[in-house]
Amino acid sequence: MTTYKVGCLVGSLATASINRKLCQALMRLAPKGLEMEEISFRDLPLYSYDYDSDFPPAARAFKAAIAAVDAVLFVTPEYNRSIPGGLKNAIDWASRPYGANSFARKPSAVIGTSPGAIGTAIAQQQLRSVLSFCNSPQMNAPEAYIQFKPGLITDDGDVTVESTREFLRDYMSEFHAFVARVYTVLPRTASPSGKLKPE
Repeated sequence: MTTYKVGCLVGSLATASINRKLCQALMRLAPKGLEMEEISFRDLPLYSYDYDSDFPPAARAFKAAIAAVDAVLFVTPEYNRSIPGGLKNAIDWASRPYGANSFARKPSAVIGTSPGAIGTAIAQQQLRSVLSFCNSPQMNAPEAYIQFKPGLITDDGDVTVESTREFLRDYMSEFHAFVARVYTVLPRTASPSGKLKPE
């Protein structure tokens, strides 16, 4: 079984974010073929094309971290019926400068949780529109809109409701299969640094 490295972008910057708890749960439930790690964007300044000729260190590190993974999993809340500003800012940094888009041809999936019944559905649709422009192949199904209730996920990422736990385990298995399918169609080649990248 091929192992793929997955970078997780948690849309909330809050330490106690329920979406960070969801991300931790997904890491625990992921199949062996996925190596998961969160990629932080907390230290990024606001993007401006004035930086395109010389990215600040935090942006260079973030862009390199995105480039180094095989796929990206977005775990996002919904703020005012949209994606959080910090997450959009991070995507802007990684997709710039023009011609150096770190998301191009890189598989992605979107999931999120909210106390509300719609479970971040609107934010997810807006994020999918952004990722389409960034030329990131997206796993369109299964969709995952998780309504968060107290005690659903413990602080260390254990899902306490069996049906939700099985759904999330299946979601991650589907994501692994999706990433494999993408790289069957878009095979990777070795870059000068020896790391694999899409052709």
